[in-house]
Amino acid sequence: MMSNAANLVAFSRDHLDAATELSRQARWPHRREDWQMALALSKGCVAVRADTRVIGTVLMTPYGGDAGTINMVIVDEAERGQGLGRRLMQQAMTLAGDRRLQLVATEDGLPLYEKLGFCRSGEIVQHQGHLVQAVAQCDAVRAATTEDVAAITVLDAAAFGADRGVLIAHLAVVGEFAVLERDGRLAGFAALRRFGRGLVIGPVVGAGLDDAKALVAHFLSGRQGEFIRVDTAIESGLAPWLTSLGFDHVGGGIVMRRPAARDGTRPSATSFASPFASTFALASQAFG
Repeated sequence: MMSNAANLVAFSRDHLDAATELSRQARWPHRREDWQMALALSKGCVAVRADTRVIGTVLMTPYGGDAGTINMVIVDEAERGQGLGRRLMQQAMTLAGDRRLQLVATEDGLPLYEKLGFCRSGEIVQHQGHLVQAVAQCDAVRAATTEDVAAITVLDAAAFGADRGVLIAHLAVVGEFAVLERDGRLAGFAALRRFGRGLVIGPVVGAGLDDAKALVAHFLSGRQGEFIRVDTAIESGLAPWLTSLGFDHVGGGIVMRRPAARDGTRPSATSFASPFASTFALASQAFG
């Protein structure tokens, strides 16, 4: 039976267990809780056979009406090469409407995404491992309070180029934030939450590399022996420092972007963000 006989239906909580199994098949670390978070922030669909077996997934995470990410694109190993990935992507793009879009691709996915109008704009490197050395905290960084969330949201929007208030609010519930202050104003922030095999640090936003290191160090301090993951853009400069701390480079992906339909221009690596605030680590490859 060809994959074009599969039905695409709205992604619901009833599909979480099957989606988790697909991600295990793909050797992704996502727990059911990680899928649940992604679905809570996103719209999407699954491909199902007549026997209700889920054979593909995709999510589109909207950030207001202007931007979004496409993520969690998985096709069952036995169903690949028959056009199902394209169908899932086209449905996600329909859900996105005119939004400008970002995704993180593998080399294998590049040809499809380029045909769908996405352009390569950067590279993500994934560092992870068990922290084996002590890392000192920076006095300029402190634990965030609920009163900081509004300022964090504003700074994140400046760095990402879109309002991700819903994501920031969710991270404040499931994880924790740290902030860096300078001259009495918030100059950077980082988030920490449970994900996959352990903990993930991100997003990390600041004015420069030293700020980013100080924010990451806040969450590394006292966590020797814990499994920690950080996804960072290769051009951010954070990767060599993470390597020096013993975190292995275990892969990554290619950042691809599609401009909003009304823009009509090719996106650049920096076209979505402010030059005054930079993202040094992602919330995840799914969320940007």
